[in-house]
Amino acid sequence: MIKKMETKKLIIYQVLPRLFGNCNENLTFDGSLQENGTGKFSSFTDKALSEIGKLGCNAIWYTGVIEHATKEDFTSIGITKDNPFVIKGNAGSPYAIKDYYDVNPYLADNMKERISEFEQLIERTHSANMKVIIDFVPNHVARIYHSDMKPEGVMDFGANDDTSCAFNPNNNFYYIPYQVFAGQFYLGEGENQYKEYPAKATGNDCFNAYPTNNDWYETVKLNYGVDYSAWGAKHFEPIPDTWWKMYDILKYWAGKGVDGFRCDMAEMVPVEFWGWVIAKIKQDFPEIIFIAEVYDPNQYYSYIFNGKFDYLYDKVGLYDSLKGIIRGELPASQLTSCWQRLGEIGDHMLNFMENHDEQRIASPFFAGSAEAGFAGAIVSACMSKAPFMIYFGQELGEEAMDTEGFSGQDGRTTIFDFWSVESIRQWFNHGNCDNKMLSNRQRKIYSFYRSLLNVAEKEKAISQGLFFDLMYVNPSSEYFNPDKQYAFLRKSGNELLLIVVNFDQYEQDCKIIIPKHAFDYLQVEERAEIECKELLSKMTLYQSLSVLSPFRTRVPAQSGVIWKIKL
Repeated sequence: MIKKMETKKLIIYQVLPRLFGNCNENLTFDGSLQENGTGKFSSFTDKALSEIGKLGCNAIWYTGVIEHATKEDFTSIGITKDNPFVIKGNAGSPYAIKDYYDVNPYLADNMKERISEFEQLIERTHSANMKVIIDFVPNHVARIYHSDMKPEGVMDFGANDDTSCAFNPNNNFYYIPYQVFAGQFYLGEGENQYKEYPAKATGNDCFNAYPTNNDWYETVKLNYGVDYSAWGAKHFEPIPDTWWKMYDILKYWAGKGVDGFRCDMAEMVPVEFWGWVIAKIKQDFPEIIFIAEVYDPNQYYSYIFNGKFDYLYDKVGLYDSLKGIIRGELPASQLTSCWQRLGEIGDHMLNFMENHDEQRIASPFFAGSAEAGFAGAIVSACMSKAPFMIYFGQELGEEAMDTEGFSGQDGRTTIFDFWSVESIRQWFNHGNCDNKMLSNRQRKIYSFYRSLLNVAEKEKAISQGLFFDLMYVNPSSEYFNPDKQYAFLRKSGNELLLIVVNFDQYEQDCKIIIPKHAFDYLQVEERAEIECKELLSKMTLYQSLSVLSPFRTRVPAQSGVIWKIKL
C-alpha cells in the first residue's frame, strides 16, 4: 500500500547558512573565514524568515549545518583541528561530517552556545510556519571523525573497530589492512603530513589505499554490514553497530525539533537499513519527513516501499528532461514519458530546477538567463502533488559565475569556500530583506517565483488534484508545437486548472484541444461560456469549455499560463 501524502504541497527553500546573510563585498579568492566572513544562524531573522515564507515556501532545508571538517582552527573551544590536506576548500565540504552531534561553530555568534543558537533558529522557523530540514549524511564521514559533543555513553565511529580485517559486520569502517593511506595528491610533509594506518576505504566506494583527486578523498565510507569483497554479502543479523549509531543520531536531531532529513547519497546505503531506521524514528516522530538523494530509477520503488522514504530526487527524469528541453536538445513532448515512467510513485518525487549540485539556470553552463527557466519551473512545480524545491538565489536569477577558491567558475554556488552570493547579498540588504538593492530585472524574476510558488502551495488542484496530459490530442499545428509547448490539466473539486508552457523564445498563440476523455475522467461538464482567471498575470477572460471549441490562449515566451476555471 502506497503511503498517503500530505494534503499541503511541500515547497522547500534550500539555503547554505554559511553564505546567506554574509554581506562582505570585498571577497578574497580562496579566502579564510577571517577574510571573507560567514553567514550566521542569526542571519535568519524573523524578517528574513517571514519573507521566505511570503515567497511561498513552507519548509527550509538548512544545508551544511552539522559540523564538518574545515581548515579553520577551533581548538580554543575544544574542537580538534583537522588536517588541511584532506579537506576540500578552506571551509570544507558539508558532506565530510566530523561530528554528527554538533553544528559548525562559525555559524554561531557565540561559538560556545552554537547548539542553543541552532535550537533558537528551529524555533524561529517554526514560528514562521515553516518546517526545518537538515542534511543526514549516512554513507561517509570526514577522514578524521571525532565528536566532542556526543551524549554520554555514545562511542565514536571506529572506536571499537577491529582494524586487522578488511570487513567485520560490527566495524564502522572498511579497512585496507597493513597498508598506509597513500592518496594520489599532496599529503603534506613532516609533522603536518596526513597519516592514516591502516588505510580506510574512501566514501565513493574506493576500496584501496590510493584515492585520487577525482575520488571523495576527504571522506571515509561507513560499514552497514555489507561485505563488498564477497559480492555484497549482507550481514544484518544481529543489527550492525553502525545502524544503531545512526538511529541514535537521527533521534537526537528529531528530538530537537528537526522536521525532516535530506539523506545524502541514500542509494549507497542498503535499503534494509532505511526500512528499519525510518520505521523506528517514525514510531516516536510520525510526521517527520525523509527525502532520499537517489539517481538510479531502477531503485525508486524499493526505496519508497522497502526503504519507507517519503520522497526521492527526480533528477534523472524530470530535471534532466526539462534541462534538455530548455537547452533545445529535447522536445517538450518528452515530458509525457516522465510521468508515465513513474506511475503511482510520481507524487513521491522531489522536483527542482536548481540545487547545490546542479548548475544555475542563469549561468551560461545551463541556459544563460533566469527567464529561460520559467517554463520549466512551472512544469516542475505544478505537474504533480510532489514537493518542489527552490535553491536560494534562484528567485533572483543568480548566475553563480564567481571563481571562489576550491570551486572554479562552473555555474554552481560554492559549498566548499567562505564566500557571499551577490544576489542574496543585495536582497538581504544588511538585514532589511527587501528589494531596494535589486535591479528591475531581479525584481521581475522574484515576482515570477513568488507568484508561482504561492499558486503551487495554495491551489488544491495542484497539491491534491488529478492530472491529465493533453499532448496526445494536440499535434503539431499553426497553434501548437509539441516540440516547444506542453499542456496539461489539474482538477480538484469544482476547480480546474489548464496549464500551458512555452519553451520557445517567442510568444505563442495556442489553441488547446481538450478531449471528451478529459471531461469524463475529470468529471467536468462542457460550458458555453465560463470565467477563466490566469493566476500568474491576474488576467480574466470568458471562453467556452468544450470538446468542439479549443481553448485559445497566448503563452509568453519561455514561460507559461495557469488558467483557473471555477466549474
